[in-house]
Amino acid sequence: MARMHTRRRGSSGSDKPATDENPEWSDVDAEDIESRVVELAEQGHDPSVIGLKLRDEGVKGVPVPDVKLATGKKVTEILEENDAEPEFPEDLYNLMAQAVRLREHMGENGQDHQNKRALQNTESKIRRLADYYRGDEIDEEFTYTHEYAAELLDDE
Repeated sequence: MARMHTRRRGSSGSDKPATDENPEWSDVDAEDIESRVVELAEQGHDPSVIGLKLRDEGVKGVPVPDVKLATGKKVTEILEENDAEPEFPEDLYNLMAQAVRLREHMGENGQDHQNKRALQNTESKIRRLADYYRGDEIDEEFTYTHEYAAELLDDE
């Protein structure tokens, strides 16, 4: 992924195997997978963590390498269908958590100019991402403020 606020290049990562069918060794019923996804969401896990848990722990001891191949739906789609989706998309929520931590740090270390810049960049990303999600995934009236983000994180 290309870095947004630097001149450096992004780092390449590995790709998922190019396949359009679930492997034979992972023959878990789609309904079992969906119920496990909802169960993990109710325990407070984010969609990305749910995918990792299904890959590592599996359902009834059988690993699920790719939820979308096994069920035909993404983890977030399953959560939406079962009214278990989080209030904010995961990427936006994580950026807000990062901004709250950075602002806390800046309160204690006012002379840290590098992190002051990091906070500006993070809040800029939040505003851009909020524009992308506004009206669809989040409320039309949503405006990012540090106070709102801090309050949101305190609630959870």
